[in-house]
Amino acid sequence: MLMTKRLILRRWDEDDAEDLFRYAKDPEVGPAAGWKPHASVEESREIIRNVLNGPEAYAVCLKEDSTPIGAIELMLGGSSVNRLNNADECELGYWIAKPFWGQGMIPEAAREMLRCAFEDLHMSKVWCGYYDGNEKSKRVQEKLGFKYQYTKDDVFVPAFNETRTEHMSCITKEEWKNELQNR
Repeated sequence: MLMTKRLILRRWDEDDAEDLFRYAKDPEVGPAAGWKPHASVEESREIIRNVLNGPEAYAVCLKEDSTPIGAIELMLGGSSVNRLNNADECELGYWIAKPFWGQGMIPEAAREMLRCAFEDLHMSKVWCGYYDGNEKSKRVQEKLGFKYQYTKDDVFVPAFNETRTEHMSCITKEEWKNELQNR
């Protein structure tokens, strides 16, 4: 479990399925990140079992009641979802429920995940991507100090059986340390 000023980042539990479904069924949340809105509580339960179960996958929860309002994960090198092969690099992924947009909660959670990546997991670089049109995700990455690296066209998105343009950014451990000093 990780903590920030307003949030608890904790492992997902199958008992979170109703809370996950409440927010993940919103058609404005998942599609921007490449996944379909959840259709049922049981589907959310299956996602907890089979997708949100990585070694560094966390529910983003409000500190006052530990209710999940989003998800955040460091996908480690060599994992099935991660496109990276280096053991000392990982990819950050996140989403937050629409009622919490614009409150700085994902940047807050992501700062703690970056701390974990660099200090606890000894990563040298963290990658993060977003699809064309997902300006909210782009802004989060900019706030955190990620630097644009490349754009890839025709990235296949299986959930929608379509291709999209993806923009990738990264932050190194040294850049992260500099960001901390400048805050």
